[in-house]
Amino acid sequence: MLSAYLPVFLMLLVATLVALGMFTATSLAGPKKPTPEKLLPYESGSNTTGASHLRQSVKFYLTAISFVVFDIEAAFIYPWAALFRDLGWVGFVAMVIFLAVLAITLVYEWKKGALEWER
Repeated sequence: MLSAYLPVFLMLLVATLVALGMFTATSLAGPKKPTPEKLLPYESGSNTTGASHLRQSVKFYLTAISFVVFDIEAAFIYPWAALFRDLGWVGFVAMVIFLAVLAITLVYEWKKGALEWER
């Protein structure tokens, strides 16, 4: 049974080694000359105004969670679409239920005003 998972473990090992190698290479490569201008906070093409330690609104976190939920939806729909003919009616009904739950979630968010930025 372990031999069935060996390719997965090897892939995870290689991915970890590549990530660590890139992190190490970028840390060691290139000159490091921090200047006051380079150390300034910079975001979206403009200097930040106000304190940098202010807490973000809950709205940002709710939007991020909603994005993750609906992004994961796409991760489930693509493989389902690729195997649509093989899954038959059971697969179709399962996906309809899944999409109905997502639609209900979207309507709930909309009614609660979670999709409105200005309030």
